[in-house]
Amino acid sequence: MLKISGLNQYYGESHTLWDVSLDIGAGACACLMGRNGMGKTTLLKSIMGLLPIKSGAIEFDGQDITRLPADKRAHIGIGYVPQGREIFGQLTVEENLRIGLQARKDKKKVIPERVYELFPVLKDMLKRRGGDLSGGQQQQLAIGRALVIEPRLLILDEPCEGIQPNIVQQIGDVILKLNQEENLTVLLVEQKLPFARRVGKEFVIMNNGRNVANGRMEELKDGLIKQHLTV
Repeated sequence: MLKISGLNQYYGESHTLWDVSLDIGAGACACLMGRNGMGKTTLLKSIMGLLPIKSGAIEFDGQDITRLPADKRAHIGIGYVPQGREIFGQLTVEENLRIGLQARKDKKKVIPERVYELFPVLKDMLKRRGGDLSGGQQQQLAIGRALVIEPRLLILDEPCEGIQPNIVQQIGDVILKLNQEENLTVLLVEQKLPFARRVGKEFVIMNNGRNVANGRMEELKDGLIKQHLTV
């Protein structure tokens, strides 16, 4: 479903992604892993068109999207939850969700009921300002906002960062449900190994802007963990 070939990216004179290639099949749940500063978030932003790339190609469902504007990538079915959530703190929960609706290709103006089924707290807090929610509730809102477009690929950047354990559990349950029961393809950056092992079917490890290892999650052994993941 998502195919990246020979991707190179720069920040000024700094070469940040080096010939990255990645193939995420339909129905996958792939965890992008690696220590801080290894290029994971840069890769996600490049996939979403938020950062320019120097060379390489990105395909989604057989369509070349390498030069597709960022706002058009949601239209073709890619949902994105950025690191730090980036919700609108002065807007209500409902207004935040409705902003997500603007990216729907079919222009539907109704928030899918499925979002409330997955995250009941959002329905309970529709009129509350996003900035008044807890960190975990804000993360649920950010994921809900991505889901209102009913994507075929969901990309999440560290969905468990800085949130309480019970919400981490709920978010894991939602990812598993979407992936296993609804066959939604998922790509997520995750540093917490227990969470990655719980939800992920595949892993990809990045080191210094390069894809250095990948495979089935059960193939993520102690040697790789010690070499590339432990601090």
